[in-house]
Amino acid sequence: MRMVRLAALIPLLASAAIAQRQWVVTWGASPAPQLAGEAEMRGAGLVFENQTLREIVHTSVGSDTVRVRLSNAYGKTTVEIGGAHLARRSREAEIVGGTDRKLTFGGRDSIAIPPDAEVVSDPVKLQVPAGSDLAISLYLPKATTGAGIHYGAQQTSYVGPGDATGAAAIGEAAKISSWVFLAAVDAQEPAAAATVVAFGDSITDGANSTADANHRWPDTLAARLETAGMKLGVLNAGIGGNRVLNGPAANIRFGVNALARFDRDVLAQPNVKFAIVMEGINDLGHAGSSAPASEAVSAEDVIGGLKQLIERAHEKGIRIFGATLTPFEGTVFPGYFTPEKEIRRKAINEWIRNGKAFDGVVDFDKAVRDPQHSDRILPAYDSGDHLHPGDAGYKAMGEAIDLKLFR
Repeated sequence: MRMVRLAALIPLLASAAIAQRQWVVTWGASPAPQLAGEAEMRGAGLVFENQTLREIVHTSVGSDTVRVRLSNAYGKTTVEIGGAHLARRSREAEIVGGTDRKLTFGGRDSIAIPPDAEVVSDPVKLQVPAGSDLAISLYLPKATTGAGIHYGAQQTSYVGPGDATGAAAIGEAAKISSWVFLAAVDAQEPAAAATVVAFGDSITDGANSTADANHRWPDTLAARLETAGMKLGVLNAGIGGNRVLNGPAANIRFGVNALARFDRDVLAQPNVKFAIVMEGINDLGHAGSSAPASEAVSAEDVIGGLKQLIERAHEKGIRIFGATLTPFEGTVFPGYFTPEKEIRRKAINEWIRNGKAFDGVVDFDKAVRDPQHSDRILPAYDSGDHLHPGDAGYKAMGEAIDLKLFR
């Protein structure tokens, strides 16, 4: 009788152990719409046929079980994935021996992704260290236009002929600097783990940081969290050129406005408990520069949009932190800076710091500004365009975040 009872308990104990683990994002990126036409897509290297895409990503938290999410966001036709593999990356388009894993979708080797849809792979067992590189290989057997595109990856990925998803290296590989059809890699973690979303524009995306070096400020944050023993995956939901209120202006790569993408890029992500929002500088700068002057907004307009994000995050139980807007006087982009826009930036920052609407504040402005000229980035932190930080500036930003916010 006793043996029977013990045997009956084993499945229950196993189920309890499984229930104590959950998915968090170890890497992710936000998509923008497709370019205007096939010629433009081909010019960007974003049309594929009988080719393998080997895309390189950098993890935040480690795990022994991961899954991959593929995206046809903003796509207009169904995308056929003929096969998919995941492995640890050693260098360039080469993988670490013994780490290759075939990805399946509901037990099948291939999958069709409908327009604007996302699919998730079955979990695979693989020791994935924190701060390591993964290679996700996708075989595209038919003529396919890229979708789910994150244009400014600051990371080199590779395209080779035929089905090379399980190959140790991809020969004759072309290089691209976008992530395509790839939304996220999720890691299975203990119940106390969670996802942090860094939601912003090019400064969150890491524009002008060293390519392939993972020097964006969310990368620095992820490394600090790992060192502190805090099981928090970091999802970089920055899109270059993004705005809170208006659309992509003259450049589709800038993505839809923050209010429109907040559900997909933040609220729908697994086990999000924290979000850091750094948006608004492009709302000020683009008008009269890369966007019509008629799209000019006031500080109150931007603050109103940020209040909407706060309300929607709180409805989902997410703690949301406001990041101050960094200096941009002297930027090389014509019409982007004016003294009037600087007044609005300071008004937005004053509200972020003292408005008591956010659950906490990350003062990036203070972290990178020049103490002798507070309207400008410190020269040592400037990438050279007087808008985007360089590697040292991004490091200073990542180190300026108080980890107590996440306790």
